[in-house]
Amino acid sequence: MTILVGDNGSGKSTLVEAIAMAFGMNAEGGSTNAMTRTYPSESNLADHLQLVRGGGASRRGFFLRAETMHGLFTYLESIGDTGSFHQRSHGESFLDLVVARSEMHGLWILDEPESALSLPGCLALIGLLRDLINGGSQVLLSTHSPVLAAYPDADRYEIGEWGIRACEYDDLDLVRNWRAFLDAPERFLRHTT
Repeated sequence: MTILVGDNGSGKSTLVEAIAMAFGMNAEGGSTNAMTRTYPSESNLADHLQLVRGGGASRRGFFLRAETMHGLFTYLESIGDTGSFHQRSHGESFLDLVVARSEMHGLWILDEPESALSLPGCLALIGLLRDLINGGSQVLLSTHSPVLAAYPDADRYEIGEWGIRACEYDDLDLVRNWRAFLDAPERFLRHTT
């Protein structure tokens, strides 16, 4: 498990999108076989990446990004997927999709899945990711969630004006800022008026 954190605009989504594309996945999400495309907006970073696979490593992958989930669900329905993703809440359908594809072992890339998930949903996703990893998958996760960033024994990287740096959980700006807010919300909220 590799976790990327950083502020909005720091480049997390651009990086995970480029890795997904360099691996052969669709920029809008889905498996290495998904071919949906609605609005091309990706950078050309993927053209400059060279991914290295270990011997015998799976060439299968799945890319989940919160911002294009609706389009991915529509695409899946158009190719005959029997999932009822549009009939469920955003969070329920997100978790349903991970469960439905959990037999796929390979590279899983998730971009800000917490936008679809409550706290119990984040904890459920951690359990699903643990099962994927125990089954031999590799996971790359971009997040703003201190809950998801707490995944045990993950490699954590923080992206910011300094570039990319390895960080322990308690040293992440994300974690320190959420702790400070939850400890005294009024210190932050008074600056919003």
